[in-house]
Amino acid sequence: MDTLQHLVTEQRNLRSLDLSELSIEEIVFIMNEEDQTVASSVSKVLPVIGQAIAAIVARMKQGGRLIYTGAGTSGRIGVLDASECPPTFGVDYETVIAVMAGGDDAFIKAAEGAEDDEAQAVLDLKSKGLAPSDVVVGLTASGRTPYVKGALQYARQIGAEAISISCNLDSIVSEFADHAIEVEVGPEILTGSTRLKAASAQKMILNMISTISMIKLGKVYQNLMMDLHVSNMKLKERAIRIVKTATGASYEEAEQALTEADNHVKTAVVMINASVSLEAARHALDETEGFVTRAIESARSALGK
Repeated sequence: MDTLQHLVTEQRNLRSLDLSELSIEEIVFIMNEEDQTVASSVSKVLPVIGQAIAAIVARMKQGGRLIYTGAGTSGRIGVLDASECPPTFGVDYETVIAVMAGGDDAFIKAAEGAEDDEAQAVLDLKSKGLAPSDVVVGLTASGRTPYVKGALQYARQIGAEAISISCNLDSIVSEFADHAIEVEVGPEILTGSTRLKAASAQKMILNMISTISMIKLGKVYQNLMMDLHVSNMKLKERAIRIVKTATGASYEEAEQALTEADNHVKTAVVMINASVSLEAARHALDETEGFVTRAIESARSALGK
């Protein structure tokens, strides 16, 4: 393995050599300017991100899962994105999961030594029943974390899709990935603190991966969430507003349709937009694999409209 000194993420940022002597205002300005470069860095790897997402969608359409794996900050970013998928997109908690070096406790309390254990990554994925239909996304700012390398290597070994996300070019983990996303954000203002720009880049990429995958799996209609889980009064109000916006119905009509549809937003939208019954709306959604636009067209077609 190459030494840390050759990694861009470990080099000193020439703009912040006197960081400890700067004023708060000066540091805020430098940090903000450095953060603005992250989106530009991510834009350079959009084609490979798109290819990775296409592979994820293909696997998930066949019942595969999306599994993030990482250590430290990278692992926590994976946990964050995975945990937000069920309430946002209505998937169950086993569809998008995160496997973090050191286990669940490492999310709160750092378990730095865990990142060096390749074998444990394999055991952790085996405990989750990793299957050939799944996708493993390995997150590592340095691009050389043994835990992530072990996870990706095992994923490819059994035929699962392997995707790496790193913040150095020619990363070691890229050698074990079907799709290698290498986004070079440059040295951090605090040398080696990859919880800064590198972490922001990884979060941006996971935002794309999970959101676009769910769009292509029929979880979105126009730019509205369709499969959010209505579990409290705030979410019930949000669901009513979504139905109202998607259909042009009044608040009362949207609320009535949503109640009749047992708080299932998609069904309520199809009922109103296609002017069909609850049963017809459900049938149309089943027939079109949950894609609302297609379901509306199908339901209207069945009525001869």
